[in-house]
Parts: sequence; structure tokens; C-alpha cells
Amino acid sequence: MYYVYILRCSDDFFYVGSTKNVEARIHAHNSGRGATYTFKRRPVRLMYAEAFETEVLAIKRECQLKRWSAVKKQSLIDGNIEWLRRLSKRRT
Repeated sequence: MYYVYILRCSDDFFYVGSTKNVEARIHAHNSGRGATYTFKRRPVRLMYAEAFETEVLAIKRECQLKRWSAVKKQSLIDGNIEWLRRLSKRRT
């Protein structure tokens, strides 16, 4: 099983990543062995995780979430599907 996760950093910014072991990856981030982005933003907290059967699907979702705004990520974390739908509509 592969996972996509969203972390909240100590400066309230989000970090999106993927892994096979969420707990180990969070520990790595908080130990300074995770991503460069989170190194100076420790400690990080897990806010959201999604499971996928393949690594390809997890990476596709990770790329999608990385393009989202912080507001949209927060709506996903909160489970606010209605607000997420509104934010997802194209603006013309």
C-alpha cells in the first residue's frame, strides 16, 4: 500500500508527499532526515493521508495536491466537500 500525506509545518505551511510507511516518514521529517522543505519547519504534524494500491496512483495524487492552494488543502483536511467543490470550479 502507498500513501499520500499532507503535513502542517511549524510555520503553518503545508507539505505534500508520498510514501509506503507514513509513520516512518513523519519521524524522518521530524528528525531532519525528511525533505529539505521541512528541515527548518519542524516539527511537522500529519493532517491527512490517503491510501493507494500502486505507487503510480499515489504519485499522481501527490502531484495533484501539490498544485492546490492552501485553502483547498485545508478544505480536504477538514472534509468540507462542498467548499472543496466550490474551490474546484473553473473561473472564467
